[in-house]
Amino acid sequence: MNEKIRWGIIGTGSIAKKFADGLAALPQAQLVAVGSRARQTAEEFGEKFHVPRRYDSYAALAADGEVDVVYVATPHPMHADNTLLCLKAGKAVLCEKPFAMNASQAAQMVHLARGRKLFLMEAMWTRFLPAMVKVRQLLAEGAIGEVRMVTADFGFRVGWNPQGRLLNPHLGGGGLLDVGIYTVSLAHMILGQPLKVLSQAHIGATGVDEQAAIILGFAEGRLALLSCAVRTTSPTEAQILGTDGSIRIRSPWWRTANFVLQAGGKEKVFEMPFTSTGLNYEAQEVMDCLAAGRTESTVMPLDETLAVMRTLDEIRRQWGLKYPVE
Repeated sequence: MNEKIRWGIIGTGSIAKKFADGLAALPQAQLVAVGSRARQTAEEFGEKFHVPRRYDSYAALAADGEVDVVYVATPHPMHADNTLLCLKAGKAVLCEKPFAMNASQAAQMVHLARGRKLFLMEAMWTRFLPAMVKVRQLLAEGAIGEVRMVTADFGFRVGWNPQGRLLNPHLGGGGLLDVGIYTVSLAHMILGQPLKVLSQAHIGATGVDEQAAIILGFAEGRLALLSCAVRTTSPTEAQILGTDGSIRIRSPWWRTANFVLQAGGKEKVFEMPFTSTGLNYEAQEVMDCLAAGRTESTVMPLDETLAVMRTLDEIRRQWGLKYPVE
């Protein structure tokens, strides 16, 4: 592998643009290729971000021998197929969240990556922010004692557009896969695998979850209280409650640079770095793993991605929500 790690991006939407900006903040990263389903969008993206090679098919990008790792930034239902395409071409892959539409698809992706000894990671970028790294450190040090409960919400109100990505079931619309996954992944990161899942949602006119409440039960009575929405605005805060204190991650918690530790009758505010778009931190993790010859991240391991997907599947099972692509 070259001194610089050569990236390709599949997809040209808003998240792909943010990721390209993030890569520009990393001296080790080089964005060398972009793939789209249309020549015009590939050219426009390439011009904006100075990408030398622009493809009008995902297969052409996957076949590019000058690409070391591919960031999959397509709509939810395409994640599995796009990732499998790149893995079969021998590429390392960073796949945007949700990793797949369900745990079955995710298992296929993980099986292929492990079988071919290729790097694969879900792009749960929040985990790699300096603030969240510090939170994990404090928890590991016992700063708030034993963690007993996690609360987190992520809700906003999107305009009414039944054909738009967020309300269209054919595009994996609804709150759970778009923003609820942040809350579920946070609970998994802190408390592990839930033993019990209880959830209720309002399924709107288009057939997707417009808002939902989730309770996760863990070993020794620990709990997570979560909510998500795409038609209801929420405070977007998270709290970690322990036997000796608490951590409040300020809004918007999923892209935070600061949080408050309360313990021993004292309050301390942590102000952490947040550079570029924030997606640069997950990209750096990928490059660190590749440089070290690792095929998985210890911060976002594939087994945990699979566990999160199983939890999401159980939540939707309780709602009776199945996507057309399934």
